[in-house]
Amino acid sequence: MHKIEMLCKALDVARSGYYAWLSRPKSNRALKNEKLLDCIRASHKNSRMTYGYRRIHQDLLAEQMPVAKNRVHRLMKENGIQAKNKKKFKATTDSKHNFPTHKNILNREFSADKPNLRWVSDITYIPTREGWLYLAVIMDLYSRRIVGWAMDLRMKENLVINALKMALLKRKTKGNLLLHSDRGSQYAASAYQSLLLKHGIQCSMSRKGNCWDNSAMESFFHSLKTEHVHHEHYITREEAKNKIFEYIEVFYNRQRRHSAINYKSPNEFELM
Repeated sequence: MHKIEMLCKALDVARSGYYAWLSRPKSNRALKNEKLLDCIRASHKNSRMTYGYRRIHQDLLAEQMPVAKNRVHRLMKENGIQAKNKKKFKATTDSKHNFPTHKNILNREFSADKPNLRWVSDITYIPTREGWLYLAVIMDLYSRRIVGWAMDLRMKENLVINALKMALLKRKTKGNLLLHSDRGSQYAASAYQSLLLKHGIQCSMSRKGNCWDNSAMESFFHSLKTEHVHHEHYITREEAKNKIFEYIEVFYNRQRRHSAINYKSPNEFELM
């Protein structure tokens, strides 16, 4: 520790000036920034440290706090507040099979003007100390809500069938529903295709080796991995199941602001 007298001398500052500065009350701007920073930290914590400045700005506006986006960005940068780091993950598609496939009818139209018009689905993997846990998910493109999901230690057709059965139980479909996926063996298998046919669901599939044809689903998995999975160390598959259930049903569907739906949560967007 250096003495105040030595520091003032080195900086060519009078001691009286230093103490006068120290006792001077904070400006209104500084006080407002402190209050705003507390709200930023609360929003960041509530988002599980996943929000960047854009979503935090939307949180503040929702709390009737009119503030410029750039000011939020500056305060977060100055105080080291940032979203969790991004990591890449590998694909799980097995397109080397003899099942018939379908055309890409969705054709990258990742939006819908009402629920249950366009759904997308995909599979990803979750690492645990017991081994892989596979997750199949179905998303409604209208609200980006996850309407069906299933987890299993094997990546067989029952995985995607169970996800579809959940979606059909939760949503009242009335025909004209398009369900898009990749052309993996699980989605092309006879039992899955029969379930689609039974419920009058039209099947669409990505072109071979083209992940951009299902980018809305890729985006969800990216968020899941970035915001949750890569920051966990699951001991068992059961632990992973419980935490992923909580991420999807409690956080993602009900709380997480989504840029594609004007920074609303899927639940909030559907209620509007």
